[in-house]
Amino acid sequence: MTNFWDFSVWGSINLFAVLLLGLLAGNVLKRKIAIFQKSLIPTSVLGGAILLIIASIYKVITKDVMFDTQFFGGNGSDNLEMITYHALALGFIASTLKPSKGKLSKKRLGEIINTGVSTVSTYLLQAILGFGITLIIAIFAADFFAASGILLPFGYGQGTGQAMNYGNIFEVDYGFIGGKSFGLTIAAFGFISAAIGGVIHLYILKKRNLIEDRTAASTRVTAEEVEGDNEIPFQDSIDKLTVQIAFVIGSYMLAYLLMFLLGNLLPGMKSVIYGFNFLLGVLAATLVKFVIKLLRKGQYMHREYVNDFLLTRTSNFFFDIMVTAGIAAIKVSSLKDYWWILILLGLVGAFSTYFYHRLISVKLFKDYPEEQFLMMYGMLTGTASTGTILLREKDPNFSTPAAENMVYQNFPAIVLGFPMMLLVTMAPVKPILTMIILVAFFLVLNIALFRKFIFKKKAK
Repeated sequence: MTNFWDFSVWGSINLFAVLLLGLLAGNVLKRKIAIFQKSLIPTSVLGGAILLIIASIYKVITKDVMFDTQFFGGNGSDNLEMITYHALALGFIASTLKPSKGKLSKKRLGEIINTGVSTVSTYLLQAILGFGITLIIAIFAADFFAASGILLPFGYGQGTGQAMNYGNIFEVDYGFIGGKSFGLTIAAFGFISAAIGGVIHLYILKKRNLIEDRTAASTRVTAEEVEGDNEIPFQDSIDKLTVQIAFVIGSYMLAYLLMFLLGNLLPGMKSVIYGFNFLLGVLAATLVKFVIKLLRKGQYMHREYVNDFLLTRTSNFFFDIMVTAGIAAIKVSSLKDYWWILILLGLVGAFSTYFYHRLISVKLFKDYPEEQFLMMYGMLTGTASTGTILLREKDPNFSTPAAENMVYQNFPAIVLGFPMMLLVTMAPVKPILTMIILVAFFLVLNIALFRKFIFKKKAK
């Protein structure tokens, strides 16, 4: 019999409430304090940082872990990691379910493919540099986990959820103590890099009169965005938002069934398969989207059930919760021996991503180099929303294709990035072979990216 006054009933609700309160507190800082107003640090990062500071102070005073107290059900730290894990996939699923737009021209298709290739190429660059640094450190520190640097692209390039996923794989399967917190801290440094690097670059553009000195563009929503043609009513016997969430959760259940099936077929790779929950979530959402299209084409479904505006709001909610929970889940005490390494990795990740994408944007996106750079640098150090914030400062109405590139590049990036994700689990076992393959893969992708320049020179 359940006692409704028991902490086991209220622990998860209390934890979720504290995450949302942290977001609200972060929003207050963002709106009321000048230094945060001018910064590009997302509210979710500020919210997570507030909770992390409070939890650290609590630990110093009481010697206990705040999130593991009875108030949070006794296992709040594990639940924070669980929320981060699930929110990553749910956010991607909501983004994938959004209605597709019209056909793309040959030129636009080429730009999207180049964006996807450059995304994966940046992952590889971050992996090579991060892995190279920690391999060298491991030569002089025998007890150091040599493969830890390969988490750099997951913290910078892919964000909080994947950084924690791979940190967990290294911690559980390979004995990297503090692996999850290591990955989460790299992701936090990524947001700082996105904010500082982005602000510096925007300042340079303003000094060169390449950007208007204005406040953020209006984000007023039109009625057409909320309810498009032939869509189900916003309020009917079932609320329109409820329908969107049902599609998202249903797709995630399908993803779980796929993971369960693959996990039983390949038991030795179970941790890796479940670490790809976001990828299988995207696959499941694509299948659901395809079925909806068939039902519409066969006249079995007469109204449009998915809504771009509401699914965007849903995905943003999950990503905000993911980032806040991920930063709050960092165990500072487990990182006491790693701080200088984390700072070094953070600096290398920021500078390499900045200069590499300056080159790509100027060479391959000559019609809108600054917009493409801001979007890609923000996305590949923070998240897609960070890239959007930076882009909006230069292109408030999204009149260039940069924002569209960010959306459509996911498919080529997932296809090309999947082998790298599998390769990462080799790093602790065969580090030299892993490094050789990473370098070779990076060179191949860069030949593909700069093919017009390379083969043009050869022809001459």
